[in-house]
Amino acid sequence: MNTAALREQIQKAQQHEAETGLLTRQLESKLPHLHPSIQLPETDAKGVLTRFVCAYIDEVPDLLDAANAVAQEAGIESQIKPVLKIAEQYFLQPPAIMAGHIGLDSLLDEAYLAHRFVEEVNDLYIKHLGQPLIPLDMTVANLIAHQLIGEEFANQLDEAVHHALDELLDDQSFALESVDAYREKLSSPDTGDFWKRWPCMSRRLGLGLDLDQPAA
Repeated sequence: MNTAALREQIQKAQQHEAETGLLTRQLESKLPHLHPSIQLPETDAKGVLTRFVCAYIDEVPDLLDAANAVAQEAGIESQIKPVLKIAEQYFLQPPAIMAGHIGLDSLLDEAYLAHRFVEEVNDLYIKHLGQPLIPLDMTVANLIAHQLIGEEFANQLDEAVHHALDELLDDQSFALESVDAYREKLSSPDTGDFWKRWPCMSRRLGLGLDLDQPAA
């Protein structure tokens, strides 16, 4: 894993934001148009939203490092590392549809790709193995990021994720002799205890999602 390069890229984007305030202005313009299901505090909504985006981006290299550590501890690195490498490449070599996006605005798109990729792989692993690859619930954070990116472009990013998964994983990927042993390692208490260190990001940052709220 080359998460040091990811961290350097994030640091440069943060410096760009400090100099330009571009992302903060973009988020401020989006506040009146967010879906009512996104629950922000009444005070400092712009600040909470900006901190959420920064944390959502910052968490990608930490998440990849943690997942790699779990893979090594559980002896399942050969199954997990190819997945993590693709998520990493979204940052280092973003798809062509990212062209024209700069700074933290660009990294929000790339972080969304990485997080969504992990989320989709989790669904596949639950389907085939009864356990997630990475037992971290990013659903709410990803839904909020989807809203911030915008429906049309976020849907394009989702399609990029699905296309990559179709090439990487199919039913045959799970029809291996090692699947039973792999399932036992995924469900081990040690693996579960490791991931308890990662509570839901949106709750940590003071955001909620009320799915019963209708669109405006």
